[in-house]
Amino acid sequence: MATPFLKWAGGKARLVPQIIAAAPAQVATYHEPFVGAGAVFFGMAASTRVTRAVLNDSNRELMSAFAQVRDNLDGVVAALELLAAAYLDAGPDARTQVYYAIRAACPATAAARAARTIFLNKTCYNGLYRVNRKGEFNVPHGDYKRPPILDGPLLAEASVALQCAELRSDDFETACSAAQPGDFVYLDPPYHPLSATSNFTSYTDGAFGEAEQVRLRDCFLALAGRGVTAVLSNSDHPFIHGLYEGCGFDIQTVTMGRAINSVGSKRAAISELLISNRV
Repeated sequence: MATPFLKWAGGKARLVPQIIAAAPAQVATYHEPFVGAGAVFFGMAASTRVTRAVLNDSNRELMSAFAQVRDNLDGVVAALELLAAAYLDAGPDARTQVYYAIRAACPATAAARAARTIFLNKTCYNGLYRVNRKGEFNVPHGDYKRPPILDGPLLAEASVALQCAELRSDDFETACSAAQPGDFVYLDPPYHPLSATSNFTSYTDGAFGEAEQVRLRDCFLALAGRGVTAVLSNSDHPFIHGLYEGCGFDIQTVTMGRAINSVGSKRAAISELLISNRV
């Protein structure tokens, strides 16, 4: 079974069984407008319910890496081998310099750019993906002893699973517009922050605030109105409850761990919402 080849904040590996249970027995096309590292897609693909998928994310670097792993695996592996050797063969102090040099680089080919994305994900602080206002990756060095930069079998399995997927980088409304009855849509947007200090909107150079959350709710309603089965995740916050309660949806509270946090002691379980229009 293929699994994500990237570490991603808010990954849904633990919720895959519940999300699959909410899907139709056979899915004509699986849509994931906020794919992230793809844990749910890979789980759906392994369940044999999916023969075609449309995966979307506004993060163009991420989707380019997906496309290269799908279409040019040998090129990605070759480029990643060079980056891994340069980093792992360096001493502890030199590794920091290697990391920042690679972070500042602008690779000439799409395969090399995908390899850079994977390398940074494996060696940056906490596996976080964050960009500045210019869209430049700006996460500091993670300083791991032996990070798993290149996992050939994992990438190969992901490449096979991605053969059924069409890859896009559109707005989520556009990504949902083609979904039809018999399809299944899973939406995992940037979460509404539980507090001012927990706000994280630097996943891309855009923002995902309250207006986008309202637009997402309206998109979810439109999917239900078209007879498309859909499931959505979000934070367990009064604002999100207010958006979805009273709409006839099934709203469950689920417990998830904080996989990525700057303070290890704060990686505790928190409640999240799993909302389904299939009731």
